[in-house]
Amino acid sequence: MAHHLSGLDLLIVAAYLATITVFGLRFRNYGQTSGGRSLESYFLADRRIPWWAIALSIVAAETSTLTIISVPGVAYTGDWGFLQIVLGYLLGRIVICVLFLPRYFRGELMTAYQVIGQRFGPQLHRLTAFLFLFLRAAAEGVRVFAVSIVVGIAIGTRDVLSIGIICLLTLIYTLEGGLAAVIWTDVAQMALYAVGTLTSFVLLGRLVPGGWQHIHAAAMAAGKITIFHFAWNVTTAYTFWAGLLGGCFLTMASHGTDQLMVQRLLAAKNLRESRIALLSSGVMVLVQFALFLAIGTGLYFFYGRAATTAPDRLYPQFLMDEMPRGVAGLMVAAILAAAMSNLSAAVNSLSSSTMVDLILPRRPSIDGAGKTRLSRGLTLFWAFVLFVLALLSRGGGHVVEVGLSIASVAYGSLLGVFLLGTLSKRANEGGAMVGMLCGFTVNFLLWKQSHPVAIDEGSLHFIFPKIAWTWFVLAGSLVTCATGWLASLLMQERKTNS
Repeated sequence: MAHHLSGLDLLIVAAYLATITVFGLRFRNYGQTSGGRSLESYFLADRRIPWWAIALSIVAAETSTLTIISVPGVAYTGDWGFLQIVLGYLLGRIVICVLFLPRYFRGELMTAYQVIGQRFGPQLHRLTAFLFLFLRAAAEGVRVFAVSIVVGIAIGTRDVLSIGIICLLTLIYTLEGGLAAVIWTDVAQMALYAVGTLTSFVLLGRLVPGGWQHIHAAAMAAGKITIFHFAWNVTTAYTFWAGLLGGCFLTMASHGTDQLMVQRLLAAKNLRESRIALLSSGVMVLVQFALFLAIGTGLYFFYGRAATTAPDRLYPQFLMDEMPRGVAGLMVAAILAAAMSNLSAAVNSLSSSTMVDLILPRRPSIDGAGKTRLSRGLTLFWAFVLFVLALLSRGGGHVVEVGLSIASVAYGSLLGVFLLGTLSKRANEGGAMVGMLCGFTVNFLLWKQSHPVAIDEGSLHFIFPKIAWTWFVLAGSLVTCATGWLASLLMQERKTNS
């Protein structure tokens, strides 16, 4: 039978939850003036956040609970091929610094989708914002469910109660503090789960006879730490080409067009600091992924092949069963830290996009106090939506892969529109909307073919073969750009002839 946390461990977790909530509430008056809090203060922290804090916040969001509990499971069942994707992450960051960030820092923009409005028009502006809201809410539901696995194992609660606890506590400081609370609690929580993860890494080495030296030698012999797979096979998720190209396009979408990340980058003091924050976060992510993969390899040699726990539950269960009293509580607090940091950012970014991209263009006369009240109301609304979606996200597969594959469905068309607007002067709003629809449709059908619960429609296999999720964004982006460009040319020609 699985063990739950001891009294001391529960006390440590409770102390963490209370401390981080109080710390987040310290930012409730951040940027407050006699006229109240502006939207720029609530959603962008007055653009005064230093680059290193933004970098840590990006890493906290990018690694999240999915990384902590699921990547070790990926290494346990396979090898280190997942690390190939991080190479693409690094390349994608460079492209963002060159193509996207300079456009975001022209003017006083608050969301990524205002750039689309400036380039194409209000209809596509709203459409891209709607797509982001769908994408982020769906993917975040998986992430919130992921942490309920840890909470349930730790204290014995069922999924509904576990998800509710996390959502409620995160909402308290996010509602009051805005983005300033999100980023600075991210920094504190990033430090906590970095220390916690390193602690479990050291203790795991002590529990395996021969320590990490033996684990490394045995893993090398068994091919468990192989990184590079150079085969051209689009049905395999972890190959060098899928990692480099697919990971690059995935990062261009997630960090260059997703408000969750763009909002953090816009909070920097200037373009230079925003670029430094993004690039340095890539190096940190590389180190983090390698560490969690190493833990997964260590778990393989600790448990052998006889582990009865599902891969995604293996690392949390190891913490409950094997860590000394006090250390297990520290690790659970670290995993909760990752979950709360990501959830708070998701709620805040969903609220900011809803407010800036959808409501204000239609109701520009709202006064400052009204904007603040409405922004907080939207924060409450999206917290409830994510709670519901988390309950619907329970079921099959490595949760990190499920989350990334859901995101990839919408990311392709979203990135394609941004690239079309940046690289082509002849593209217009109508053509871009056609391209976006085509790209999303292709990605959805590819996902249907690859998803474990998809209905098998044999006729689709000839047109949309089953390919790995790592290729989704690249495929969707290319389809969006190509069809959007062609549709724009046809519309211009028709207009000229008429």
